[in-house]
Amino acid sequence: MPTYGFLPCSKAALGNIFLITVYGYLMFLAATFSSAGSELLLEILGPGINGGLYPPFLGALPDAMLILVSGLSESVASAQSRVSVGMGLQAGSTVMLLTVIWGTCVVVGKCDIQNSVAVDLKDTKGFSFTGSGVSTDVWTRYAARIMAVSVIPFVVVQLPQIFHSSSGRHLAVLSALILSLSLLIGYYVFQVFQPRIQARRIDYSKRKCFISGFLKHLRMHAFGRLFTDQGAPNFVVLREIFNTIDCNGDGQLSHSELKAYIMGVRVNETILDENEATEKLMKDFDTSNNQEIEFEEFVAGVDKWLDEVQGSRSTVPGTLEHLNDVHEQTRRDYHLLRGAWIKNDDEGIKKIKAALFSLLGTAIAAAFANPLVDAIKSFSCATNIPTFFISFIALPLATNSSKALWATIIARRKKLDTVSLTFSELYRQVTTNNVLCLPVFLALIYARGLTWDFSSEALVILIVCIVMGAFGSIRYTFPLWTAFIAFLLYPFSIALVYVLNYVFGWS
Repeated sequence: MPTYGFLPCSKAALGNIFLITVYGYLMFLAATFSSAGSELLLEILGPGINGGLYPPFLGALPDAMLILVSGLSESVASAQSRVSVGMGLQAGSTVMLLTVIWGTCVVVGKCDIQNSVAVDLKDTKGFSFTGSGVSTDVWTRYAARIMAVSVIPFVVVQLPQIFHSSSGRHLAVLSALILSLSLLIGYYVFQVFQPRIQARRIDYSKRKCFISGFLKHLRMHAFGRLFTDQGAPNFVVLREIFNTIDCNGDGQLSHSELKAYIMGVRVNETILDENEATEKLMKDFDTSNNQEIEFEEFVAGVDKWLDEVQGSRSTVPGTLEHLNDVHEQTRRDYHLLRGAWIKNDDEGIKKIKAALFSLLGTAIAAAFANPLVDAIKSFSCATNIPTFFISFIALPLATNSSKALWATIIARRKKLDTVSLTFSELYRQVTTNNVLCLPVFLALIYARGLTWDFSSEALVILIVCIVMGAFGSIRYTFPLWTAFIAFLLYPFSIALVYVLNYVFGWS
């Protein structure tokens, strides 16, 4: 039977492109299931000891699995050739998170910068390089510094290259492995006892759930829509609601009147207690800081909150259908993080779901990581394109796409707390890759007696992590021009590896 070069089962380039696409999609599913399992596990365990330990591990599992199988070959020579796929994925994931995704989050999350701080929900300056950008909090700076520290093993493993020594490479790999394992333990201890990122995600989700619930109840008790078809406030309807809350008719809403309304219509729904909910509402609406909310402040506050929960819904903004849709989504998001149970779904079912998602993600990654590596190797042979560049560019798209989607959606909220959450998560993911995936890679190199010839790739990881870590460590505000520096680092990284490997002959 003749063999046709264009068939997926052949060794031709087109067939291997098909296989890489299929296996890449399966790795995307593995990453998605692992991420879902980690979120459910955080719900069950909470943000304490186990909640800070297992979910980050599950999130990095597909990358670690690909790195592991890339070095598990029958012969040392084959393993040496295949392990470049794992290193390409390690470098590509780190670079993509800190350049393309980081820069995109600055662009979609930008607000006007006033007095060196980005103003929440105010985006009137367009694409001003210096007048528009994002701001983050102090915890995000700490996350960036931790990420910068996590690259120390890359420096250690590079020492023989720096001193032009070939005899000390095996010892350098062992030293870097021990150091990376120590950092892995230290990082997870930090995650266990300092679960601020998980707590912040829970606080943000709690806030969104209360806001959407409050707006839903306003709309339910209103005789008309809160806003017109043109997006302008419906002053007649809002005045009726305001007068309903204003029990004494003095034209101002006091703390006690707001609390009575929240308790009366059950806005809270057990997410916040009445005092906390009232304080949150007063803080956001009372712009004059006189502990009273005038009608103009009430209208502006409702308008601001509706913008915050707008999202990308197909339903008309401000309608009861839209607000019900948003509120149900925010409740699900909150429950996934907080550990409160979704209606009609008990703890046992959630444990089963978490286990199934985690096992399914692991099983898919384990089953298809090796065929994916083989397909990449075959494509490289057919096209003479180095396997590193295929794994550097293509594989991170599969394993990081769900992280990229989540980051851009959260950054679009255009608030300091949501932007801080986004960048903290990006730094955390890179740190997890460094302290989890690198030890797997170094262990393969040392155990199988392979040669460390990835100095250029390690240098790229060092440069990108140090540059972006320095940005995050010394700055609270990132103007729009910083996004373009991040974008430029991506092609720079690819070009640098090519020049060092194929022009200067680094190994």
